[in-house]
Amino acid sequence: MKHDYDDDEAIEIISKGQTRREAEALQVLGEKLIELPHDKLVQLDLPEKLLDAVIEAKRLTAHGALRRQRQYIGKLMRQVEPEPIQAKFNEWENQGRVEIAKFHRLEQWRDKLIADEEALGKLMQDYAEVDVQHVRNLIRNARKEASLQKAPKSSRELFQYLKNLST
Repeated sequence: MKHDYDDDEAIEIISKGQTRREAEALQVLGEKLIELPHDKLVQLDLPEKLLDAVIEAKRLTAHGALRRQRQYIGKLMRQVEPEPIQAKFNEWENQGRVEIAKFHRLEQWRDKLIADEEALGKLMQDYAEVDVQHVRNLIRNARKEASLQKAPKSSRELFQYLKNLST
């Protein structure tokens, strides 16, 4: 059987299920917009109608009204390109992961310094600008506070010092 169109012009048929899944994904993305703080929301360069709808949704408290507003936002989302919005969400998520990883590395350094006598030498190799005497004093005080079960004031100070050192 011969068709009247070339293979290059093949029509892409999208099922109802696929259309529904795409619409639901856009509505979920719209709901993420509602959860964003205002300063991040304005960074997205959303169309005015969509931005107004999201701001209105933040204001609503009645369950039914909020549900209808979410559906309206989902409808508006079908008129915009979701890729830049999703890319910005991914960027923010990755930025948060980087900050958390940095925080964990600083915690590990602090714990190593308090637990291991040789860790200070490793720290001095990695950071030439370390104030050795100050760090030794903080380590000694942190160990003393831990042994006396006092509040970890020096441990916190050591963490802050390491944080400032790594920036």
